[in-house]
Amino acid sequence: MTLPEPVTVTVGIIAVVLDIAIRVLALIFVPRNRRPQTALAWLLLIFFQPYIGILIFLLFGRARLPRNRRRRQREVNEYILETTEGFDKVKRDPPWPPWLEPIVELNRKLGSMPLVGGNVARMWADNQVSLDEMIADIHLAETTLHVEFYILSLDDTTAPFFDALEAAHQRGVRVRVLLDHLGNFPYPGYRRTIRRLKRMGVQWHLMLPFQPWRLLIQRPDLRNHRKLLVIDGEIAYTGSQNIIETPYQKRGNHRRGLHWKDYMVRFEGPVVAGIDALFVTDWYSETGELLTREAARARKTGDGDLDCQVVPSGPGFRGENNLRLFNSLVYAAQERIILVSPYFVPDDSMLYAITTAAQSGLDVQLFVSEIGDQFWVFHAQRSYYEQLLRAGVRIFRYEKPTVLHAKHFTIDDQVSVIGSSNLDMRSFTLDLEISVMVRGGRFLQELRAVEQQYREHSSELTLDEWMSRPLHRRILDHVARLTAALG
Repeated sequence: MTLPEPVTVTVGIIAVVLDIAIRVLALIFVPRNRRPQTALAWLLLIFFQPYIGILIFLLFGRARLPRNRRRRQREVNEYILETTEGFDKVKRDPPWPPWLEPIVELNRKLGSMPLVGGNVARMWADNQVSLDEMIADIHLAETTLHVEFYILSLDDTTAPFFDALEAAHQRGVRVRVLLDHLGNFPYPGYRRTIRRLKRMGVQWHLMLPFQPWRLLIQRPDLRNHRKLLVIDGEIAYTGSQNIIETPYQKRGNHRRGLHWKDYMVRFEGPVVAGIDALFVTDWYSETGELLTREAARARKTGDGDLDCQVVPSGPGFRGENNLRLFNSLVYAAQERIILVSPYFVPDDSMLYAITTAAQSGLDVQLFVSEIGDQFWVFHAQRSYYEQLLRAGVRIFRYEKPTVLHAKHFTIDDQVSVIGSSNLDMRSFTLDLEISVMVRGGRFLQELRAVEQQYREHSSELTLDEWMSRPLHRRILDHVARLTAALG
C-alpha cells in the first residue's frame, strides 16, 4: 500500500525534525557532568545512529543507582561516621610519609571509613588454597556469616563451600548471602545455585536484580562487583576471587585450558568492622533491614602491625572513590609503582598519572594477561600499550592460558592496595567495589614476593615488538577503545 504524497512528505518532515531534535538535545544533555571522552563516545553513537543511539543512552547512559538506594547509602555512611568517630588515630611507627595523611583524610571523606591500626593479614595467590581456607573458617563460625560475592556459583569445585554454609546454618549460625543477579545469571550454575540456597534455608538475596516483570528496573550494567566474607565479625576475606571454578563453567575455557588466577587476603583486627560495614550497607540496600546490632564492632586497635582503611566505591557514591585513591597514590609515589589488573582501561586522569610517573623516572610496572576473556575490553586495553611503553612503563604479560585476575598495587615500600577493583572505567564508574589500603612493611614484602611470582611467569613487552603487530589488530584495538568510554 502506497501512502498519499502529502502524507509521505509530512512523515519525511517529521523524521527530519525528530532527527535534528535528537542531535541538538544530545549536544545539550549528554555532556552534562560527564567526562569529555565518555560524552564524545555517546555523541558519536547518537550522531551516527540517532534512534538506536538515544534508546541505548536512555537505558545505559545514567551511571547512578535509584534514588532510594542512594538514600540508604547516605544513611549507612552517617551511621559509620558516628560509630567510628575518633578511630582515625593510629600508631605512626615507623613515621608516616608526609603524603599519606591527606590520602587517609580523602578516603575518610569519600567513603566514611577510618584508618585503623593493629591488624593482621594472610594472603593467597592460589584459588584452591584460598577457597579451602575460607571453607575451614566457615566450619568454625559460631554466630554470623556474611557472604557477598559478585559471582557465587555451585559446581564441583565450590560445592564444599555451600556444604559448609549449610552446616553452619544447621548449627545455629545466622547465615546471610548476597550474590549479584546479572553477574551470575549467564553461568550454567545459576539455577542450581538458587535451588541450593533455597534448600539450605539461609537468608539470601540477589544484588541489583534486573527483573522487569517484577518492576525491578534499573540500568542493567550497574553491578555489585564486591567479594567479601565475614565470619563472626572477627575474620574477613576480600580480594579478587569469585566463588566459582577457575574455568568459569564454560566449555570453551575447558577446551582451551583457560583458567583464572586470583588473590585473596584474610584480615583480623579492627579492619574487619569496615569490611562488614560494606556487607551491612549492601544488605540494607537490597532488603531494607539494617543489621546494626549484628554488624562487626569497631575496635580501637588490635595486636597486629598493619594499618588498614576500607575504601568503598561505586554508583552509590557521588565521587569515584577508588579512582581518586589510585590517582592520589600514583602522584605521591617517589620510587616505584607496581600495578596488577586483568582489565586495564584507564580514564584520562589515570593514564596521565601513570605516564607522568614513568616520565619522571619512577619504576612503573604493569601486570596484565597475555590472553583476554572479554573481546572488546581486551582490545581496548591493548590500545593503551603504545602510549604506556613510550612513557617508560614496563608491561608484563602473564603467560596464557592463565587469566591473571588479581587486583592489587604497591607504592614505593610504603602502601599496598588490594580488593575487587580493576583499573578500568567500569570499576571507577559502574561497579560497586571494595578496596583496602594497607600500610605495613611485612605485608608489602609478601606482596612483593607475589609480584615476583607473576614476573617469573610473564614476558616483558617491548615497544619494537608491539609496533610490529599486524595493522588489522591495531585498527581493532583503536575501535574497541571508543566503545570503552561508554559509561
